[in-house]
Amino acid sequence: MHIIIIGSGIAGVTFAEKFRLLSVKDEITILTKENYGYYSRPMLSRGFSRSDIEQSIIIKSFGALRKKNISVYESTIVTEIDRVAQTIHIQGEKGAETLAYDRLIIATGSAAFIPPPFRPFRDNFYLFNSLHDLIELRQIQKKILDEKKRATEWAIIGGGLIGCELSSDLAVAGDKVSLFHAENRLMERQLVAEDSLKLLSVMQSLPVDVKFEQAIQSIEKAGDQTKIITQEGHFVSDVVIVSCGFKPRTELAEQVGLEAQRGIVANQYLQTSDEHIFVLGDVAQLPNNKLYAYILPIRNQALWLASYLSGQETACWQPPDFKAVAKVHGFEADHPYVS
Repeated sequence: MHIIIIGSGIAGVTFAEKFRLLSVKDEITILTKENYGYYSRPMLSRGFSRSDIEQSIIIKSFGALRKKNISVYESTIVTEIDRVAQTIHIQGEKGAETLAYDRLIIATGSAAFIPPPFRPFRDNFYLFNSLHDLIELRQIQKKILDEKKRATEWAIIGGGLIGCELSSDLAVAGDKVSLFHAENRLMERQLVAEDSLKLLSVMQSLPVDVKFEQAIQSIEKAGDQTKIITQEGHFVSDVVIVSCGFKPRTELAEQVGLEAQRGIVANQYLQTSDEHIFVLGDVAQLPNNKLYAYILPIRNQALWLASYLSGQETACWQPPDFKAVAKVHGFEADHPYVS
């Protein structure tokens, strides 16, 4: 059997390594756009306060996976999935190729979500969703320090989990941070009101300038800086980052006729409407309509699917008990997280 995995995040790599332990003969291939290796996405939230992040964030090189007899195609884009022929067309370092599969696993994760009102200004702001994004932003930070001899001034749009983690880390790194949030409290989807208030106090002590109920009208260039225009006025910073959540990458599934809603629709066995195609991680929408976009359940899914496809497991996947935790410097919630 040949299993092809699209994606080299925790879902895809955890599955590949576990399946290899359970089956030494079957072929395993990982297809990925990445070329840095398998890295820890949760560590991105500490990407500015750690000077060695480009090295410490790498968990395993792709070479190390190949030594385990797991084939890895890096810097590779999937151009087409042929469900009838059970083949995948790819474009990579060796040009165009076609690979056959017996089982296909889509573990493509999520892209940063850009709210529709912000899309006309896409050239004027950055996103924060990958090691590539982190490296690019750190280079900008270093350039400002080298050329202007001062700390970078950042504007973060979005006061959810990622926006708060990012803002706190930039402040701890010594930069000036303004956080713009459309709602009237921080992390309103994850925290009860009392903990949102506690989080605000922590953020302000770092310090982060938190601005609530912000209706942003435009994001424009202002010389070598960027200007945010709201009903309250104009705010100028060196860099604007839009951090308004994530959107599962469902495009490949939709292109080949698989059902996709919030994520790619799957049964309790993580199987799509095509019996040969399974989903893992952020993109997997279970029968309860939930997405389990956190490390513990994603890893649990991957381990379970490896056992299931190798014939070691017969019962369907059940989500483990888990809770989200915000990695904001100096903050610990007093109450359970809402979701």
